[in-house]
Parts: sequence; structure tokens; C-alpha cells
Amino acid sequence: MERLRDHLLETGYTIDGVRDRLGAMAASALAREELVPALRATDDDDPLAALIRLWWLGVDVPAARFPATVLEEACASGLVAADGDRVRATVHLQPWETGGYVVSHRKVRPGDPALRPDHVVGAGGASANLAQLVTRRPVHRALDLGTGCGVQVLHLADRVDEIVATDLNPRALELARLSWRLSGIEGVDARAGSLFEPVEGELFDLVVSNPPFVISPGGELTYRETGADGDAFCRDLVRQTPRFLNPGGQAHFLANWLHVEDEDWRDRVGGWLGETGCDAWVVQRDVQDPAEYVELWLRDAAVQGTPGYTEHYDRWLAWFEEHKVRGIGFGWITMRNAGTLDPVVRVEQLTHQVTLPVGDYVDRVLDSIATAHRVRFLDSAHLRTVAGLLDERIGLPGAEDPMRIVLRQTDGLRRSREVGTVEAALAGVCDGDLALGPLLNVIAELVGDGEILHPDAIRPLIAEGYFLL
Repeated sequence: MERLRDHLLETGYTIDGVRDRLGAMAASALAREELVPALRATDDDDPLAALIRLWWLGVDVPAARFPATVLEEACASGLVAADGDRVRATVHLQPWETGGYVVSHRKVRPGDPALRPDHVVGAGGASANLAQLVTRRPVHRALDLGTGCGVQVLHLADRVDEIVATDLNPRALELARLSWRLSGIEGVDARAGSLFEPVEGELFDLVVSNPPFVISPGGELTYRETGADGDAFCRDLVRQTPRFLNPGGQAHFLANWLHVEDEDWRDRVGGWLGETGCDAWVVQRDVQDPAEYVELWLRDAAVQGTPGYTEHYDRWLAWFEEHKVRGIGFGWITMRNAGTLDPVVRVEQLTHQVTLPVGDYVDRVLDSIATAHRVRFLDSAHLRTVAGLLDERIGLPGAEDPMRIVLRQTDGLRRSREVGTVEAALAGVCDGDLALGPLLNVIAELVGDGEILHPDAIRPLIAEGYFLL
């Protein structure tokens, strides 16, 4: 595979190379699965155009576009098939942001044959979201659970000594191995099996998974759904994970969960984590109503306009209605084996833009949540204000006091919170020199009405990262 990899790189078949070759309009259209602009932009004889047409657009190209040794290697690896003087792609081969390559089945488009049962989905938005979430802390041993096309391994390889990758689908492991070889990654321990079965009795410092989280009544497409009852698969994944984490080990997942009538979704997902013994942070990034959700995943399978579309849509909606589902949430779940009998679980919604990658500071987020919960006596704690915090005041022109004071983070999770004058004053002077209790006493004398704010009132601001110990 070295000759093929060298050819891809020398030709410029990279993220930047493809984007530059296509141009802004064609690249944008391709992201919407519209091929015509990209076909027009690659309608000539240069080698990069041939690679884009072959492996990204799924168009046969002349065999003469490839050096003989490269074509021989691509055929032997099952990436292409030769048909006379033409070559057709048997897979989708895309450059990835790590500088490596991802091999998968081609994304199904309207008019294509139905997805095969062992379909291996390529890397996309969900893959990127998970990679952005995972801690950047180097670890010894990591598990990529449900590796699919192997894309998460590309992100882990430079900071993990040993990687185990599992998948229920043997075809996924076959294509993942091709992804790793083309990306120059060696030594991945790939194993077939469901959930944690292939690693029973083993421990890891890091577990990552973009699991088949789609909630459906069928479960026909194994790459995205399991046929489990509702969101039970994600629940079971969360509950089983702690048995496989070393002390201090972390797990990062993407997940879907149900919003059920007369039930708070926070209680539902928090209940999954309450008995794990791990500190946990759950973030809902989006929520869709049942019709939006069904349409999203029917589009994903490209069944619009097919004879069974209406019946499939109706059956899916009927299942949601029967189970009193009012919405479906999508987000992150992060767990850390803190080795404590008093774990802390934070469940929240953050739909605004945050600083990426979250993995750069996810450890600090977990630390802040745990600190706010576990430090017993805050009055003797020394705090400092987080860098980049803004104090925004809203009031009538000329008024002595503002109507509202908002503290706003300009980095990280970019939270904002309305506070009182004491908390705002604390943010202005909190530099770690004085303990919190005496500092609040001084502030009460200067800006308050003599009533001293109890240090415990600052715990939410610590948990949300406005103040650091």
C-alpha cells in the first residue's frame, strides 16, 4: 500500500488538494451530495481529477491515469476493479483531516440500489464531532468500540501506545484495516464482536465510540441502529463502560435519547449514569421532533421516492407515538472513573457554538464539575477568575445601577450567566491571593447591603468554569 499512498499524496489527493481542485462552488455542492459541479470541475485529464472522479464521485476512469504498479496495488487491495481499459472504484476512499485516508462504502444516493446489510458508513460530521470531543491527554491503552471505517483510530494514533478496535461487522474491520494501512498506522488490534464482548476482562485508559445510536423500530441497518427498545442501546453502553476503565480512565460517546411525555430528559439520561460510579458530563447539542428525526434518517438511507417510503415513515412515526415520544436528543456523553463513592453527574443543554476541539479542555471541564461538588469548605479555597471572562451590564442610560449583569466566557464552552453585583465584583478581583470567605466579606462591605454571600453560592460558577481553584 506504500506505492498507492505515495501516489495519493504526490498527486494532491488530500483535503486541501481536493478542495482547491474543485473550487468553492463545486466543493460546497458536493457537501450537499450534488455531483454535477464536481463532475464539471474534474472533466479533464490531470491525475488528481481522475482520483476525485474515481473514489469520491464514483465514476469510471481510464486505467492509463494510474502508474502500472499503483494500479496493481489498488486492484490487489480490493479498492478498484479493472474492466478492460477502464477502472471502477469498489469503495469510497476519502482523504481525512488527520492527513490519512478513510475507506468505506460509497454513500448511497437517490436512485442507488438499497444499502447492503453490511454497509460501512464513511467518515462525516458525527465522526468529526466525536474526534473533537475526545481528550487530548496521551494514554497507554485505548478502545475504539464499533470502529466502522476506522476513522477514530486516525485521531488516536499519535497519542496512544496500544489501540484495540472492535466491530460487529467483519466487513467494517476489513475496510478499517485498509484505512489504517493507507494512513501509515500499524499495530492496531482489530477484533470482531458486539459491544464489549471482544475485550471482556480487559481495562483501558480511554474508550471512544460513535455507536449505532439511531432510535428506530426496525434495526435493519447495523451501522446505525440495533433494533434495541428505544434508546436502550445507549443506556446499556453507558452502564457497561465502567467495568472496562482503569482508574482515571475516560470514555467519550455520541448518543441519542428520547424525550418522553411527562418525563424530563435530564432525569432520563442522568439515570443511566447515576449507578455507574463515574463522574459524568452529558451535553445535549440538538433536539428534533419525531418527524424531523425520521426524515433525517430516511434521507440518510436515500429511500425518498421509493415504493416503501410512505409506509416506512408512517410505521416509524407510529412507534414514536405509541411510546409517547415528543422529541429525540443528540449529544455527548463523557465519563471518568474517578474512583469515588460520591460521583458527580452534570446533564445540560449547550446548543450554541463552542471552541473546538473540546478535547483540548474537556479534562478541565470534568475537574471543575468535580471540584464544585467535592470541595467541602469553600470559604478557605483560593479561586481565580477564568481567563477571557467578560462582564456585560445592561441598564437605562444614566442609571446608577444596571438592570442586569451577565458574565460571559469568550473561550471554551462560552457559557453566559446572569449574576448579582457580589458575584460580578468577585470576578473582578478574584486572583487567587485571598481565600473566598474573607474576600466575600470585603465585597459585602463595599458593594453589598451588608449581607455576606455564602461561599456555597459560588459552587455553580465553579462547576461552569467561571472560577478555577
